[in-house]
Amino acid sequence: MNVEDFRDSLSKETPPEGLSAELQALWYDARGDWDMAHKCVQDDSSTGAAEIHAYLHRKEGDRSNASYWYRRAGVTFPSMTLTEEWDVMATNRLSK
Repeated sequence: MNVEDFRDSLSKETPPEGLSAELQALWYDARGDWDMAHKCVQDDSSTGAAEIHAYLHRKEGDRSNASYWYRRAGVTFPSMTLTEEWDVMATNRLSK
């Protein structure tokens, strides 16, 4: 699946089958369901999940909590827009 297919799937009621928890989180986030996106990554201890967790807290406006999660992910607090960050994270995960 590429980013265009992933974006097209946002018109569906449920995420495509076989998506990782990280991609599910990005899918729900793009559909405006912050709570479900957060649930997808909150109990995952991987650095990838921590990065998305950070992004979600950045999006909600909690810079302090976002900073904590970016540190856990080993990622510098981004200067790009939230939209750009989402695009980068989705592209990176879909290309694996």
